[in-house]
Amino acid sequence: MRVKVKFLASLAERFGRREVDVNAAAGVTAEQVWAQVTGGAAMPPNTLVAINKEYAGRGKSLADGDEVAFFPPVTGG
Repeated sequence: MRVKVKFLASLAERFGRREVDVNAAAGVTAEQVWAQVTGGAAMPPNTLVAINKEYAGRGKSLADGDEVAFFPPVTGG
C-alpha cells in the first residue's frame, strides 16, 4: 500500500525533506512508518502524529492512501 509521509517544522530540517511517498505493508502503524522512512531512528517522545489531518496515536494503523504527518509539539506564548 502507498502512504504519504510528511515531516513538519524542525523534523523536516532534521531529515532534510518535507514529504515522501512510501510503500508499506498492510496494517503498518504510524510508528513503524516513521522507522521505515528514517532508517530506524527512534521517534522523539514528544513527537505528535496526525493521520489524514487528525491527531492520532503512534500505534494507529494506516490504510492505503493515508497521509501521516509527524511534528514537534506546538508552543506559544
